[in-house]
Amino acid sequence: MKSEFDVVVVGSGAGGGVVAGELAQRGRDVLLLELGPHLTAADFTRWEAKATHDMFWPLRLAPLPGGEMLAFLAGRCVGGTTTINTKVALRAHERDLAKWHPATGLTTERGEPFTPADLAPYYDRVEARLGVRERSDWTKSVRAVEAGFHALGTELEPVTAYTDANCMRCGSCMQGCSTNAGKSTMNTYIHDAWARGLLELRAEAAVERVLIEDGVATGVEYVDAAGERHTVLAGAVVVAAGTLNTPQLLLRSGLEGPAIGRNLGLHPVRLVYGLFDEPQDAHMVYPITAHCMDHQHDEDGGFVIEATTIQDPISFATTLGDEDGPFWGPRLTEALRGFRHWVGVLAMVNDDNNAAVVLDDNGAERFDVDFQPNELERIDSALRFSRDVLEAAGATQIAWSGLASTHVQGTCRMGDDPARSVVDRNCESHEVKRLFVGDGSLVPRTLSVNPSLTIMALATRLADHLAVSA
Repeated sequence: MKSEFDVVVVGSGAGGGVVAGELAQRGRDVLLLELGPHLTAADFTRWEAKATHDMFWPLRLAPLPGGEMLAFLAGRCVGGTTTINTKVALRAHERDLAKWHPATGLTTERGEPFTPADLAPYYDRVEARLGVRERSDWTKSVRAVEAGFHALGTELEPVTAYTDANCMRCGSCMQGCSTNAGKSTMNTYIHDAWARGLLELRAEAAVERVLIEDGVATGVEYVDAAGERHTVLAGAVVVAAGTLNTPQLLLRSGLEGPAIGRNLGLHPVRLVYGLFDEPQDAHMVYPITAHCMDHQHDEDGGFVIEATTIQDPISFATTLGDEDGPFWGPRLTEALRGFRHWVGVLAMVNDDNNAAVVLDDNGAERFDVDFQPNELERIDSALRFSRDVLEAAGATQIAWSGLASTHVQGTCRMGDDPARSVVDRNCESHEVKRLFVGDGSLVPRTLSVNPSLTIMALATRLADHLAVSA
């Protein structure tokens, strides 16, 4: 088995999959390591429990002060979370980027703060590769809630998404796309290079540490599915294991930077459901069909409402509650019998990066969440607005889930200041040369929109840098 490469990339999601694919297409000798399995469209069926077991990270929780838990949801498979997400493709807003420089001192090569123009060419390339398109093929459930938005003086807009015309609106995006209409990094960046022999992919590979000699990254150690340990040498190492995992790998490799694991952005979300008299079949849509952006910015409320969606039955049943607490017994049974009549909206809230990924004294992961009053007010306002919309649309009962986080960002931030960031503007570690970070942990401040497109744009920018320097 080959043990030396130009570049080794750890993680195959929105960051690592793009970096590996881009570099391989340019003739670099790349090894891509993924902790999860290599599953493809032939393996994807609408079997919620199996998909959750095979393709998701085991449920990770963070305690909240009131006794509730925040759940982290992410993919663990080739393609990472892009294989099991909703494929929403939104560029970061100018006001999102304006937060980056104050957070970490981040500047461009010109010594100026980042602007949309600095990321635009990378967004352009990613959107072209993924075939990003506007989706306006709304179904009955969207039209039902649209009336509620209109009643409150707001609008729903079509989403842009990385899906193609093979999308059958079956609603099973989070179990993997069985038609390959969902353009994950697996079936775009990775498979194109892998099928042509340009990229070596090793799935079910658990990377334990980055090898460092005299302040320079020289490779990684990993354990394969059979439990055998391997050492791989490389001219550069890109860690793109995900916002929760990348800082842990850096810490376990001996890095000590004060910002590693800090400034975790949660982008907390809550599903809010309305029960309607007529069947809505909100499970038979592409899961995020439209959105309301009127409250996107902090000064306007600090939340985005995405519509319509509903979890599959197991997740729906195990997360349903209201002001009286979790649904249980006959109340839960009755709610589940009406599954086709429930319509959900996703309330997605801006936060200010006040959480952290921590390793305890035993080396176990811990997630510390410290929502501030202004963040809690945004969360509450998003719930109130969602309830008002559904009631105005004619819902006869309202219920909601607990808080979750699917858009984690910020634990290895880009920046010019090593005290407030982990990597520089080129995504290279302040502490270790030839060690790069290439995932959502780079983002200095949480975006107000789904971050996958921005992560891919930053990864494309990193690949450009590595193509001439690795």
